[in-house]
Amino acid sequence: MPKKSFSRSDRVAQQIQRDVAELIRGELDHPKASLITVTDVEVTRDYSHAKIFYTFLGDAEAQADIAAKLEQAKGFLRSELARGFTLFKMPELHFVYDHSVERGMQLESLINQAASLPKAPDEE
Repeated sequence: MPKKSFSRSDRVAQQIQRDVAELIRGELDHPKASLITVTDVEVTRDYSHAKIFYTFLGDAEAQADIAAKLEQAKGFLRSELARGFTLFKMPELHFVYDHSVERGMQLESLINQAASLPKAPDEE
């Protein structure tokens, strides 16, 4: 089986994902920071920008509060990340809420509803 090679930007993105998740849990000054999950990171080819996708289990008001807190803390998180990296330039961090978990739960609910409907007589 051939080895799957990962590009340097993939490895940088994975490291940023691990480090940002750890920093959010340990350093973010918010009581619900432990409910944030970093789902993915996309880094541009020149490493100037990193999109950090995250989910948060909470109501809309708490999600807005978390989004504001992440936006406020991105400079601090970037400087903390720079301590563990040897990149020419540390990427700008952009936090993006990941709606895929919510969409997945909605789809699962619709599938369960469809499965519970009575079957047509010719299908039995």
